[in-house]
Amino acid sequence: MTNILNVKNLEKTYKSGEKELKVLDNISFSIQTGETFAIVGPSGSGKTTLLGLCAGLDQSNSGEIELCGTKINTLNEDERALLRNQKVGFIFQDFQLLPTLTALENVTVPLELQGIKRPEKIAKDLLEKVGLADRFDHYPSQLSGGEQQRVALARAFSNKPSILFADEPTGNLDAETSEKVVQLLFDLNKEAGTTLVIVTHDMDLAKMNQRILRLQRGKIMQEQSIL
Repeated sequence: MTNILNVKNLEKTYKSGEKELKVLDNISFSIQTGETFAIVGPSGSGKTTLLGLCAGLDQSNSGEIELCGTKINTLNEDERALLRNQKVGFIFQDFQLLPTLTALENVTVPLELQGIKRPEKIAKDLLEKVGLADRFDHYPSQLSGGEQQRVALARAFSNKPSILFADEPTGNLDAETSEKVVQLLFDLNKEAGTTLVIVTHDMDLAKMNQRILRLQRGKIMQEQSIL
């Protein structure tokens, strides 16, 4: 099976005044197409920074990242944005829904911007799958946290991404709601055959994945297979 993500000798440093803070130090790993993969570690270990680099949201100081067959280090911002639009899905802890759009519009508009045919039908089908058939016309402020994350799930899968990055997808949800959202995430992922990369503090969620990468102080401490 081919790798959808290859990370080699990745380093990321931030400047804080005259000091330099190394957030990631010589990170190397690969993820196979269709695999589910969790990145865990304490706060400040570099998890979210690593996710952002792998998804092309930020650039490393050194090292290589190959995403969906493309070396993203050599791309400019517009080229990285195009790759994300075509190949990548995102789920964030704070949902990142547009407050002035309804649930249906939050899923439909990104599809329209990409020129995908019949965007409203795709959006409605996905919202029905996540149990929001009666919430099409509700705005984010009218939805619970769990419902907002379900809209975000529908949006994330709407363009049929090759790889989906989820940053603390249950971080703002209670335990019962988290369980339902996680089940939906894995069900949708299995149906779509998407590669899933999850950053989480939740070890129960991490253990639902095929592999776990443990970070500490910007370094890989352990990589283990679960399934």
